[in-house]
Amino acid sequence: MVPQALRIAALIGILARTATFIFADAFAPTCPQLQQNQQPQVYTSPSRQFAKKGGGGGFGSSSSGTPPKRKAARGKSGRGDDLISALNDDGPREEEEKKKSFSRTFVKADQDRLLNDLAARSARTIIGRAVAKSPDYGSPDMDPFWSLLPSLISTKFPAATDDELRRVAGMVEFSLGSRGLLEDDVIANPWRPHDELHAYMPGLGETEPFLDTSRLDLCERLSENYETIAKEYEMLLENRFDRKGNDRFQSVTSMNYESGWKTMVLFYNGHRLKDFPYHLCPVTTRILESVPLAGRIAGFNRQQPGSGIPLHSDGNNMWLTCQMGIKVPPRIAKAGGDDSLVPSAHIRVGPETRHWEEGKCLLYDTTYEHETYNAHPTEERVVLHVDFFNTLKMTKLEIDVLQYIYDMREQFMKAEGVAKVGAQIL
Repeated sequence: MVPQALRIAALIGILARTATFIFADAFAPTCPQLQQNQQPQVYTSPSRQFAKKGGGGGFGSSSSGTPPKRKAARGKSGRGDDLISALNDDGPREEEEKKKSFSRTFVKADQDRLLNDLAARSARTIIGRAVAKSPDYGSPDMDPFWSLLPSLISTKFPAATDDELRRVAGMVEFSLGSRGLLEDDVIANPWRPHDELHAYMPGLGETEPFLDTSRLDLCERLSENYETIAKEYEMLLENRFDRKGNDRFQSVTSMNYESGWKTMVLFYNGHRLKDFPYHLCPVTTRILESVPLAGRIAGFNRQQPGSGIPLHSDGNNMWLTCQMGIKVPPRIAKAGGDDSLVPSAHIRVGPETRHWEEGKCLLYDTTYEHETYNAHPTEERVVLHVDFFNTLKMTKLEIDVLQYIYDMREQFMKAEGVAKVGAQIL
C-alpha cells in the first residue's frame, strides 16, 4: 500500500498541474498583492519555486538572488583577520538569508491560504456537498482523491453551475456509497443487476438492452468505412507484436482470458497508447476519436471458436457500447439434425439475442446482463468494440466533466503504481 501522505501529495501535484495560473485567475479579486506582482514563477509548483540555487524568486527576494560578495581582509598568513567571524558570517550575508527565508515563508503561506480558500469555495458547490455526504468524510478512511475532487472540478470548469452539474454530483454521491440514489426502474428490472452497479448517474431516464443504431452517427460512419477498417485490422494483425516482441492482443480481464476473448487495445480510458502503430489504422483512429471514448478499452476483439463470455454486467450506466462485425464466421447447422443453418456467433443482452454481421453495428447498454458465444468449430469472430459516454442522454458538459474525473483518477492510480490496461478506474 502507498502511504496516505504520498497519495495526497500525488493529488496535490495533479491539482497544481491542472490549475494553470490558478492563483492569479481564481483569486485575483481577493488577493491584490498577487495582482500587483504577477510574476510567472510565483504560480509554479512549490518544488520548482524553491529549487533555484540561492533561493531567488518569490516575493521579497533580491533581484539577482545572489548573496553580495565580501572582500576578506588579508594578514600575513593570507587568511582573513577574523576567521571565526567569516565562518559565522553574521554580517550582510545574515541579512540576505533573512530576506530569502522571509520570501520563501511568504510564498508558501500565501499558496496554502489560496489552496484553503479554493477548498472552502469548492466545498460549497454541489460537488463539494455531494462529497461531504460520504460516511468517511473528514476521517482518515476518506479517499483523498474524492476530497480534492471539488477543487479539481471548480478549477477546470469554473463557469459550470450547480444545476448543470446536478447529475454529476449524483454520480459522485453514489460512488461514495449513497445507494439510495438508484431509481425504481433500475431496481425493478430483473435484467439489470443493480447490485453490480459501481458507477451510476441518476436522471438519465429509461433505457433498453439494444438501441436503434440510426440514432448514432458513429454507427453510420463505421458501417460506411467498413472495408477500410477491415483492411486496417489486417494490417494491425500482421504487425501485432511490439518492439519487445509482446503480442498486442491481450486479455483485459481474467474473465476474457478464460473465455477465449482477446483484445487489441487502441484506446484506454479514452486516450491513445504509447508506441501504438496508429499510422496503420488512420481511418479507424479518426472515427473513434470523433466520440467521447470511455471505459477500459476501444479496440478489436477476437472470440475464439467454441468459446464465449459468461453472463455478467458492466456496472456503469453512463456508457454505451457499439460493436461492428469485422470478421463473422459463417452460419452453421442448427442443433437437432435438420438441414437449416443458423448464425454461429451471438450476443444476448437482457432478454434479447442478436447476431453480428460484417459491416453492421450493434448498440447496447451493458448495465443489462449480457453474454456472447461463438459456436463455430474452426473460425473466430472479430468485432470492433467501442465504449463511449452516452451522448444520447448526457450533456456535453457532463461528458467533459466525467472524462476529466476519469482522467484524474487514472493519474492518481498511476501515481500509486496500480493503473494498467484493464484496471477499473471508478
